[in-house]
Amino acid sequence: MSETTPATPRRPGENALAALGYAAPADDPADASPHAFPDGGTWRTEIPSVEGPEAVHTVLKEAAQLGVPVHRISQGSGVWMLTDAEITEMVDACNQADVELCLFTGPRGTWDIGAGTRTASGGAGLRARGHGAVAGCVEDALRATELGVKCLLVADEGVLWLLHRLRAQGVLPADTTFKVSALIGPVNPAAVAVHEGLGADSVNIPSDLTLEHLTEIRRATRVPLDFYLEAPDDLGGYVRMYDIAELIRRGAPIYLKFGLSKAPGIYPVGGHLRDVTLETAKERVRRGRLALDLLTRLGANTNMATLGSRLPGDLRRFTLPQAD
Repeated sequence: MSETTPATPRRPGENALAALGYAAPADDPADASPHAFPDGGTWRTEIPSVEGPEAVHTVLKEAAQLGVPVHRISQGSGVWMLTDAEITEMVDACNQADVELCLFTGPRGTWDIGAGTRTASGGAGLRARGHGAVAGCVEDALRATELGVKCLLVADEGVLWLLHRLRAQGVLPADTTFKVSALIGPVNPAAVAVHEGLGADSVNIPSDLTLEHLTEIRRATRVPLDFYLEAPDDLGGYVRMYDIAELIRRGAPIYLKFGLSKAPGIYPVGGHLRDVTLETAKERVRRGRLALDLLTRLGANTNMATLGSRLPGDLRRFTLPQAD
């Protein structure tokens, strides 16, 4: 808000360290991502874990007060945890603010009867177990899009592929986008490219990947990446705020996600968790303000994608099977 942008971009502490003889090596241009969103922007913003209409209103109000630009709001409890009236209110509020709303689809392993996710290995993780869980995810997708939701969060490769096929057939609207959850985030270039081929329009990669890993991914795929600058504790609790400029340089096009560590888990949300849901929603917006202020101080706050933009651009997909 009141931060001053330097004449040229710089790294954290660059000038002071250089004066002491500890200058960092110059950036390698080969590390930079050659990709961008369709409008030429290199980064967008996302506020995650916004659970329900009251939380949406809280985030939008706080974002306006703190001057935090928001491209996407996402929810984690799932479509099935919301009434039609609640979904409609969330859609209307986000449409009025020109912000994309993303809702999570269907059953997932941690809420299923399978014991595998309770083991030390985590079993099959958050994926959809069996036909019934897959069907639940598809039902959620159909219901949400009928109510005006244009972005769906997916935590299973099979579900992603089926939803992509339904989109291609026109069963789901053509402008529906699919976001791969951080809960199954791929960790190498080939895996990210596979998710792009299966229909992903953005892919949440884990926040413990290195900057070099981002460069490797960008040499294999241009699908937009979702990246927690601060990850929830159940995803590691990593804080990567001081990497923000490099994350954009190497990872563009990228969604900067303003998460929150040291916060209670709220999935699946309900009235009994109302206060913590709203307070953590506000704090995520404040974290966004802190991150964007840092980006301004580093002189790297240029090339934000246009507010209201949401489509990923041209992506590479696997060939769809022919109709019988």
